[in-house]
Amino acid sequence: MNLLSVGASYRTADVSTLERLAIGEEDVPRLLHKLVGQPYVGEAVVLSTCNRVEIYAAVTGFHGGLGDVCNVLSEVSGIPATELAGHLYVHYDEAAVRHSFRVSAGLDSMVVGEAQILGQLRDAYHAATEADTAGRLLHELMQQALRVGKRAHAETGIDKAGQSVVTAALEVAESRLGRLAGRPALVIGAGAMGALAVATLTRAGVGPVRITNRSAARADRLAEAYGATPVPFADLDAALRDTELVITATASSEPVLTRDRLEAAGPLVVLDLAVPRDVDPDAAGLPELTVIDIDSLAASRREAPAAAETLAVEQIVTAEVEHFLGWLRGADIAPTVAALRSRAEDVVAAELRKLYGRRSEFTEEQRADVSRTLHRVVQQLLHSPTVRVRQLAAEPGGDQYAALLRQLFDLDVPHATQADAVPELGGKS
Repeated sequence: MNLLSVGASYRTADVSTLERLAIGEEDVPRLLHKLVGQPYVGEAVVLSTCNRVEIYAAVTGFHGGLGDVCNVLSEVSGIPATELAGHLYVHYDEAAVRHSFRVSAGLDSMVVGEAQILGQLRDAYHAATEADTAGRLLHELMQQALRVGKRAHAETGIDKAGQSVVTAALEVAESRLGRLAGRPALVIGAGAMGALAVATLTRAGVGPVRITNRSAARADRLAEAYGATPVPFADLDAALRDTELVITATASSEPVLTRDRLEAAGPLVVLDLAVPRDVDPDAAGLPELTVIDIDSLAASRREAPAAAETLAVEQIVTAEVEHFLGWLRGADIAPTVAALRSRAEDVVAAELRKLYGRRSEFTEEQRADVSRTLHRVVQQLLHSPTVRVRQLAAEPGGDQYAALLRQLFDLDVPHATQADAVPELGGKS
């Protein structure tokens, strides 16, 4: 099995494409099973956030695996494969490992260093575990990616400013509204992003802050935790008329803020952090409405200069990638070593049968002595070479040793060879 990562993010797709690709939490298990039901896909993890949708997969061949993943994404999103291809980035094996570690560390985030991605990645891994679509390879990748993300935050100052998508959106809002402290704000949605929004607004001195959610109980709990005011969802229209700043981040598949609703609300700045969008695109152009969505944020975050903390995290990622590849190379040779030992045992068993067929006078005790002796000889002969080949396999270029063993001893090891050639990957990232 080989690692493959295929995805689209704010770097490669606009929000209208991302919302067509977005996978609702309730749809993840079905998508996972659909992926592992494909011919070339053996394991799968799905990561879907407000600004990225990624598939991590263990595949038996690059071209076949890529085709399977792209076909599934095209089917669930309704985007033709030819159109979808222009928005996707593809990473294979080492590049897939590096990408997953950079994602977990916040290096690939719209707001570099944001910590929310760790929780999102943990949820994605948990969903795959629950659906039983993460095997040995993706279990190890996800566990190590989460560890790398924690290490990056613990050992560097990459998140020292408490950066998040919400803080980035507020920076853009402040450039439009001026000072935000003391301005009334409304948060729509009481999920993880809604909670982050309430916490960020409170720290920034924005307020009073009100919260509304279809589930009143969740809004009540969140409001109590931060000293905010819960608002019944049925009173949303009235709440909109009494605020200046709105942060909306629901999981609704349909726009929550329609053109008519926003037109009646009066002057508003809306930070739409939901994918699919909570603000109806038809509301664009209303004279007293300013909408800051994922596209606006992406444009404001392009080409941020590399800070010392970022460079330190890149060094951590590079070291951890090499460590993981060493494990991967060692794991790859294990089936070959097992096949070699099995071949040796088969040869010993066959020779013993021939011997016992010719020497029927051997007692059971004598047969046992001969069998133990031959097995000990084989084990001693194979011990040093197999230990050494495991060590060599863990080094760069170590896959050649497994291939050499298979060729020398004519070993049949399932999935030990590539199903097809791997091209140069020069796609977007």
